[in-house]
Amino acid sequence: MLNSPQAPHSLAALAAPTLGVVSPNQGASAGGTSVTLTGSGFTGATAVKFGATAATSFTVSADTVISAVSPAGSGTVQVTVTTPGGTSNGLPYTYTGSAAPTLGVVSPNQGASAGGTSVTLTGSGFTGATAVKFGATAATSFTVVSGTVISAVSPAGSGTVQVTVTTPGGTSNGLPYTYTGSAAPTLGVVSPNQGASAGGTSVTLTGSGFTGATAVKFGATAATSFTVVSGTVISAVAPAGSGTVQVTVTTPGGTSNGVAYSYLPAPALTGVVPNQGPLSGGNTVTLTGSNLTTATAVKFGATAATSFTVVSDTQITAIAPPAGSGTVQVTVTTPGGTSNGVAYSYLPAPALTGVVPNQGPLSGGNTVTLTGSNLTTATAVKFGATAATSFTVVSDTQITAIAPPSTAGPVNITVTAPGGTNAPNVFYYYVNIPVLIGVVPNQGPLSGGNTVTLTGSNLTTATAVTFGAAPAAFTVVSDVQLVATAPPGATGPVNLTVTTPGGTSNGLPYSYLSAPVLTGVVPNQGPLSGGNTVTLTGSNLTTATAVTFGAAPAAFTVVSDVQLVATAPPGATGPVNLTVTTPGGTSNGLPYTRLLPPST
Repeated sequence: MLNSPQAPHSLAALAAPTLGVVSPNQGASAGGTSVTLTGSGFTGATAVKFGATAATSFTVSADTVISAVSPAGSGTVQVTVTTPGGTSNGLPYTYTGSAAPTLGVVSPNQGASAGGTSVTLTGSGFTGATAVKFGATAATSFTVVSGTVISAVSPAGSGTVQVTVTTPGGTSNGLPYTYTGSAAPTLGVVSPNQGASAGGTSVTLTGSGFTGATAVKFGATAATSFTVVSGTVISAVAPAGSGTVQVTVTTPGGTSNGVAYSYLPAPALTGVVPNQGPLSGGNTVTLTGSNLTTATAVKFGATAATSFTVVSDTQITAIAPPAGSGTVQVTVTTPGGTSNGVAYSYLPAPALTGVVPNQGPLSGGNTVTLTGSNLTTATAVKFGATAATSFTVVSDTQITAIAPPSTAGPVNITVTAPGGTNAPNVFYYYVNIPVLIGVVPNQGPLSGGNTVTLTGSNLTTATAVTFGAAPAAFTVVSDVQLVATAPPGATGPVNLTVTTPGGTSNGLPYSYLSAPVLTGVVPNQGPLSGGNTVTLTGSNLTTATAVTFGAAPAAFTVVSDVQLVATAPPGATGPVNLTVTTPGGTSNGLPYTRLLPPST
């Protein structure tokens, strides 16, 4: 009895509990929401109330935590905790009136006992979800994607459990999820381990534990599609991406280790040199651009290059294939994709139908006209193995070239263009240069027109006879003789030469002479019997070849360039014209009269 009064004092000494947080602080009017109360002094709690209504149930987890299930209610009420020390302060809890969420599908509906499986929940009323549980265990993590989708990661577990979603409106129905106890898959090789940034690359995954695979991911992005070929092989199509990502495989047993896969930029071409070549292919072409290092193919149109070599990330050399004709697009393919196309033209080879002249001297230097087709793009003209001294493309059907020096004999003339090289045509180099030893006559009138005989050697192939710079008409008589018609010229000597394909001869002098002029005849008359001496005066008389009295020739002697002495020939009574002829022509005529003897 002495101690009995102390009992009330001990009870009075206990402090009332303190309520700090109610979470969640709202829930469905139908009740059933799991609510966690945190605060202090919860030990020995005898009641948890939502307004005036006791919680459906509660558990004191610690002096600072109580788990309670809300009763049915409406509006906003005060949540309180009562212990032997008294009743706590109240914190508001609102009945939302929202319906509990509904869970329709759990996919996949099985996973590894170790947890870690990505699971997609579909249904309705997921907005504001506060919990996702696999049985009594909360999901490792979850994300509310929308009011109808939640993405969750399964916790560790065993057997078959019910998956539920809790929102302020309540807790959903449960759907089964089975822990298989299977090991997570193992990924060994990803081949190829690189591809285009745009995606679409077919990739083969090898490893183990692939049966029942539910996902293949490239980083965080699902493969465009995938097929489980066997427990050790999956065929997948890479999605779009960039950089290097980890490829993983997910099965009910979990998610595999990651293996690196690199997204590569597509190659780009900026140039093709040369950008044209023969129909037969076979020429070397240099491609420039970027991202070329991993090239797996080079194509000319639809035809693969005969071969190619990656020189650097910006250069490839390729051998053009025979691909027909016309212009095609050259492309480069790498794991990063196929480049833009750059134009390349297939051209026909040049053809020669004529070479004029088809012969020339060893010294070269003569102009040769080549006719044919496909000559516009000519890059070289050769006489045998020697390049022409120079050449000019006149048109697609004509080239003029300067022959280079060579040794005697035939050589092949070839024209090379991007389209190839023509079938060869023969050109002859001649050893023998023409030689002149005689010109008869070696002088003639300014007006030309006289016949001149040239003698010498190697004259058969003569292509020109020139008097100084003036060309002459001529006829080849034999290898040692030509007959030419002198062209008009100016007073004085010129060099007469003959040109053949073997070259140009030595020059022999030929003089153009002015015609003779007569100014006086003394005496200007004589007997019919002739025999008398007549003196002729004038100019240009030195080279006189004839003196005629009418039609009768006379013997004569050249005294000087201004005087001749002639013996008059016999003739008939009366006057005649007396003329002098030189290689320069025939003079004017002066009268000379034959007289009868005086009568006796």
